[in-house]
Amino acid sequence: MDRPLPSLSQFVLKVHSRCDLACDHCYVYEHADTSWRGRPRVMPEKAMEKAAERIAEHAAGHRLSAVHVVLHGGEPLLAGRVRLRKVAEALYGALDGVCALDLRIHTNGVLLDSKFCDLFAEMNIKVGVSLDGDKASNDRHRRYADGRSSHPQVLRAVELLQRPEYRKLFAGLLCTIDVENDPVAVYDALVALDPPRIDFLLPHATWDVPPPRPGESATPYADWLDAVYRRWDRAGRPVPVRLFDSVLRTLRGESSLTESLGLAPADLVVIETDGTFEQADSLKTAFDGAPVTGMDVFANTLDEVVQHPGMLARQQGIEQLSEQCRACPVVTSCGGGLYAHRYRTANGFDNPSVFCPDLRELIMNIRDQEAAARPRPTGFQLTGQNAEPAELAELDELARGFGSTETVARLAAAQLDLDRALLAAVSERAPRTDKVAAAAWELLTELDQDAPDAVDAVVAHPYTRPWALRVLEGRAPATVTGGLAELAAAGALRARHGGSVRVPLRDGLLRLPGLGAVTLTPDAGHADVTADADGFTVTAAGRTLRFGRYEGVDGLTPHWQPVRLAEMPGWTVALEDTDPLRDAHQWPVTRRLSAGEAKMWAEDLTEAWSLIQRELPQYAPGVAAGLRVLTPLHAPEGSEVSAASKEAFGAVAAARPLTPDLLALLIVHEFQHVKLGAVLDSHDLYDPADSRRFYAPWRPDPRPLAGLIQGTYAHIAVTDFWRVRRLTAEGEAAQGAAAQGAAAARTAEAQFARWRQQTCEAVEVLAGSGALTPLGERFVAGMASTTHAWSAETVSAAALAEARRAADSHRADWLTRNPLT
Repeated sequence: MDRPLPSLSQFVLKVHSRCDLACDHCYVYEHADTSWRGRPRVMPEKAMEKAAERIAEHAAGHRLSAVHVVLHGGEPLLAGRVRLRKVAEALYGALDGVCALDLRIHTNGVLLDSKFCDLFAEMNIKVGVSLDGDKASNDRHRRYADGRSSHPQVLRAVELLQRPEYRKLFAGLLCTIDVENDPVAVYDALVALDPPRIDFLLPHATWDVPPPRPGESATPYADWLDAVYRRWDRAGRPVPVRLFDSVLRTLRGESSLTESLGLAPADLVVIETDGTFEQADSLKTAFDGAPVTGMDVFANTLDEVVQHPGMLARQQGIEQLSEQCRACPVVTSCGGGLYAHRYRTANGFDNPSVFCPDLRELIMNIRDQEAAARPRPTGFQLTGQNAEPAELAELDELARGFGSTETVARLAAAQLDLDRALLAAVSERAPRTDKVAAAAWELLTELDQDAPDAVDAVVAHPYTRPWALRVLEGRAPATVTGGLAELAAAGALRARHGGSVRVPLRDGLLRLPGLGAVTLTPDAGHADVTADADGFTVTAAGRTLRFGRYEGVDGLTPHWQPVRLAEMPGWTVALEDTDPLRDAHQWPVTRRLSAGEAKMWAEDLTEAWSLIQRELPQYAPGVAAGLRVLTPLHAPEGSEVSAASKEAFGAVAAARPLTPDLLALLIVHEFQHVKLGAVLDSHDLYDPADSRRFYAPWRPDPRPLAGLIQGTYAHIAVTDFWRVRRLTAEGEAAQGAAAQGAAAARTAEAQFARWRQQTCEAVEVLAGSGALTPLGERFVAGMASTTHAWSAETVSAAALAEARRAADSHRADWLTRNPLT
């Protein structure tokens, strides 16, 4: 099968190509590229209309759930209100009925006034502002051409965005680092403006024109950022900082929030004022013409743009990094740094970032500080080598890849204990003066006495823990009250409790975890939820809505979006497409499914469950006991995308695959990750201090032991699936469907031979790693007992030879890519 064409979801529209400031660190006017001189000052209407059409065409073709567009320059406010309105209307018009639009504008702020803000409020355009800190720091680079300071005008713009009527427009502040500035003074000045987010950017530089490094430190940029990080951390992380949040996310194995870190493929394209498509703007710092694609909105589609060699190079993850990067211990966090910063005339982009020492030092500093500061939640005990015989028997059962109803139910109970401990810790973070949080916690405590099953249901919801951890780690301190109130309201509804609880809203959405969501007016800050025996009422912004029982049928009211249940013999699973916290996986989630889409999901799940019960009976009891939520993901059509999160026990996420058979495969595969994540919460299977990386037969890059054991355990189910599929296809061929059954049998046999080879080899790598605890050795031995049993099953000489050839080829290629491992 051909690899699906990558999609693009982020677009920068250059609506004006000139600027009213003369910042001496600007990559557009002060670095290598000079293309701005020959471009029209403003984007013509024909170009903006065609750009909107191309974006909508691409979004529809790839079934994107949302696209993100930034109006940029130069200085975009120079385009004026009339032209900005026209470009916004063109985008909204083209994307209507196709997907959601996240529209933003990034400005230096000096021209921002209430008339612009009124337009942005009307058109739902978020505003980001560039500011380099206090006046002295900002004036070092951000001045007018005549040398005047821009600082007073930018402060006036930020103060305007702080007004209640405009606050929702404020997207955050962007600060370019200069190590000559005082890092604490810069940070304090930015935080004092109460922005919703801060983004620190390294100054653009290459190996040809390296960044200034004053003083004697070999890592001045890491030192500068470390000072800011410590200040931010000691203050309780009062505002999201995209750079720090990205480092923390990638250290946990999650995706980065910025293209300058992590291994996620780039999905951004720039559209210049003349309608030409360009690669990332930052490439202008490399050499004159570096971002050029030779394509434009009038003659080319975005599918053509994404196939440009420069675009494809940034889609290949670790494969496109230099040899030095691939061997680096922090490569999964750093990702080689910003692509433009790797450039050297002699060998192009085949280099580490010119900021390599700084990035490595910063990531390792943050990693070490996190490891030292994060205690285990209260009440969480490792059983380690003191496990009881019955517990060891259950562990052996899980190690073989399976898990009975009772065993998985006990895993779920242990996870619930952990979730309850985390929730208690979260409640301690609520301010003592917060009456809403206090009332919510009091109601939860009361419900726990009167209706503990209702509380268990909401606390055990898979997306409760990711929220709790974000609060406890300082990544979402402002959500304490809302999260507690949402849980209390959902618990009250489940218990048919007669009390009332005030719940802060999420942009007009009332979240009821595990039950659904109520859509209310966007300007309502909170809702009062009252449950009774027959249903519940919601009062917000002076309006009261009455709902029947919370299981009410979808579509009876435009406000109520219940979680839909797929109910099958022996298993009920929720299709979670309402919870705003469900984005705990590394792929984008879908919008609310239409009734037709939900019906197709339910039909496919019914067939997939029937296959699991019939052909994989050793996996079925565990799935039924532990898998409660399936979150639909969005992916290009035909992609077999699925995911599980260690922090979201009981949930897996997947894009709807082409066939129910493949859905069955995705379910058993991802639920292996869920089970093993729960095991690792209770047992030490390996030395967490061992930072070595190991060969994984299915990956081009070396993996940490945690990743290798997770992948191997999941692939036990994948191998078993194809083993059984082969036997089924052979039986069908024998019963009359000869040609079709024989072809299916050959495909399944080849897949079984391939996955058996890889999984057996991975088990051997684990067993010989020297990093396993005695309990880990026992667990891996259990895995081996399953893989060794497969070895007795014969496959054709052709399938066996192909599996071995592929394994030998992969290992040879891996050794070429990773010579130092």
